[in-house]
Amino acid sequence: MAAMTTSKKRKRELDDTQRVSFALSDQPATQLGPVLANFPSVKPTKSTSFKCYKAQTQKPATDNEEMPFVEIPMLIAGETEAVDFYSSEETRRGSLGSRYLVGIHNKRTGITTLRAAPLHILTHEVKALKGLQPAAVSTLQRLEARAALGETFGTKKAKLAIRAQERNKVDVSAMEGVADHLQESILKNTSTLPSKEEAKANADSTRLVPQYDIDALNPSDIYPLHNMIPKPEWKALSISAYMSAGGGAERVALLPFKRSNWINDHLALAFTSPSPNKTTIKMLIYISTMVAFHKATFKDINKDAIQQKLSMVPSVVIDGLLSRFTETARGSMEARRTSEKGTMLLTHMFALCLHVDDFATDTSVLAADLSMEPAKVNTLFRSLGCKINKLTQSDLKRLGLPDSAGEIKRAILKTPLEFPKSRIRRRT
Repeated sequence: MAAMTTSKKRKRELDDTQRVSFALSDQPATQLGPVLANFPSVKPTKSTSFKCYKAQTQKPATDNEEMPFVEIPMLIAGETEAVDFYSSEETRRGSLGSRYLVGIHNKRTGITTLRAAPLHILTHEVKALKGLQPAAVSTLQRLEARAALGETFGTKKAKLAIRAQERNKVDVSAMEGVADHLQESILKNTSTLPSKEEAKANADSTRLVPQYDIDALNPSDIYPLHNMIPKPEWKALSISAYMSAGGGAERVALLPFKRSNWINDHLALAFTSPSPNKTTIKMLIYISTMVAFHKATFKDINKDAIQQKLSMVPSVVIDGLLSRFTETARGSMEARRTSEKGTMLLTHMFALCLHVDDFATDTSVLAADLSMEPAKVNTLFRSLGCKINKLTQSDLKRLGLPDSAGEIKRAILKTPLEFPKSRIRRRT
C-alpha cells in the first residue's frame, strides 16, 4: 500500500520541462517588434498584408536618444480589392493607461518571453464610396429632423414651441426655387398669439419661487432641500455648538437672528426629543441666517458689514446669499436688493419653513417676525402653491397637533402642485 501511494504522488509532480516561467525580452527597446491590431467592425481576410509607417514628428529622434519602438508614432495600413484599412484616431486613446505585451512560448525550455507591443485600432473605408459626396440637406429637412428630435427628447416647453410652429407653417410648395428661403423667413418673423399651454409654460418659467418639480408625488419633492440650500453651504453649516449647549437660552444666543419666535419655538421643540433631528436644526440655522440677511440688506448692502454682523455664519453662506439674492447694476460695483430678489429670498425662506413644519405653516407668526402684513406673507405662500386653510382632523392627527390648532389658518402644501391662476383685468 505504501508503494502505491508513493507512485500516485509522483504522478502529480510536474517535470521541469512542464513548468512555465516568464521572462522579459532581452532585445533592445528600440528594435522593431510585433504590433497588435484590433478590428472593431469589418475584419480582413488572413491573407491581407499590412505595412507599418512612421509618422512625422516635430522633434525627430536623434541617434543618441532613440525612442522605444512602442512609443514611436506610427500607423499601419493594408487593403483588399474593396476596402482600405488604416489606424484610426482611437488608437492613441485606446492605449492611454494601458500597456500591451506579446508572449512567445518556447516548448523546449518552457520559458515564455514577453515583449512590449503597440496597439492599433483599425478603421475601414470602402473604395467604391470614396468619390461620392454626401447628399445636400435643405433647410426644411433640417427643421423637420430637429422637430422630430424635439418631440422625442425635448422638454415640455420645447414641445410646445414645436407645436406652435407646426400650427403656423405656411405651404410654400407653389413657390419653386424660394421655398427654403421663405421657410426661414416665416419661422423667424411670424409672430403669433400664445396658446393657453404656452402662456402657462411662460408663467411657470418666470415665477419668483425656488426651482420646483411640477410632477412631484410628495410635498417634500416639490421643492427639494438643496434647491434652497446649495450643497456647499449645507456642508459648511455646523451644529456641534447647538448640540453641546447647556439649554435653550444658550442655543438661541448662537443663532444669527435671535428675535424670531417662530425659529426659537421650533428650535426648542427639536431639542425636546432624546435624539434631535440634525437636518431640522440645520434648516432652522439657515432660516435664521436668511432672516438676518433680510434685515441687514434692507437698505445699503456692505459685504464686510454683513459678515461682521453675522460673524458666526460661514463666509461661503454669506457669499451664496449675496450672489443669489442681490444684483449689481451695470457700471457699478455696489450690490443692491431689487424687489424681485427680495421676493426670491422670502419664497426660498418660506419653502424651508414648509419643510420644517411638515408642509403646514402658521403664517401669522412669521409675519410678525418679519414685520410684514399677514396678507402679503399669505400671498407669497400662495405663489409657492399653498392653500391658506384650517387644518382638517386628519391633518391634525398626522401632525400631532391638538384640536385647538385647527382654529388657526395655515399655509398647506399638497400634491399635485397647483399655482394660483393669474387674474385677467377687464376693461370698464
